[in-house]
Amino acid sequence: MAIAKNDVVTMNYTLKDQEGRVIDTTEGGQPFSYLHGVGSIIPGLEEALEGKSPGEQVSVSIPPEQAYGERNEAFIQVVPKDRFEGVEDVEVGMQFQTPTESGDVRIVTVIAVEGENVTIDANHPLAGVTLNFDVTVLDVRPATPEELSHGHVHGPEGHG
Repeated sequence: MAIAKNDVVTMNYTLKDQEGRVIDTTEGGQPFSYLHGVGSIIPGLEEALEGKSPGEQVSVSIPPEQAYGERNEAFIQVVPKDRFEGVEDVEVGMQFQTPTESGDVRIVTVIAVEGENVTIDANHPLAGVTLNFDVTVLDVRPATPEELSHGHVHGPEGHG
């Protein structure tokens, strides 16, 4: 069965940056499953997997505009340390959730702490990065009506 919209795809993958460093992999862990054609994975990878079948291997290089976008310097802000209520020591590398104007939640990463000011970066950590995927398609099946109505894959035990 070839991958098409509304199929559940199960795959193994290794993701590397341009220098060949492994960013993420399913090797040694559980395969990854997703609902194809609903935007649950980055567009460039979804496009590369369209029409593939179980057993096929795909190696693809995905530019930032088909992944997490280019870095946006406007997403870097300096905020007062007192905005981090309940956190005694704000440190570089910490991540926090913050609401957006549209009501969504965005993850921000602390990139600098200087006195009473904290510099945060709301860019995705992989923004501006060309991503290199090596994928093996393991299984393709039609999504269940429940998976389609919920917009995501359910595990073997039901909703997950």
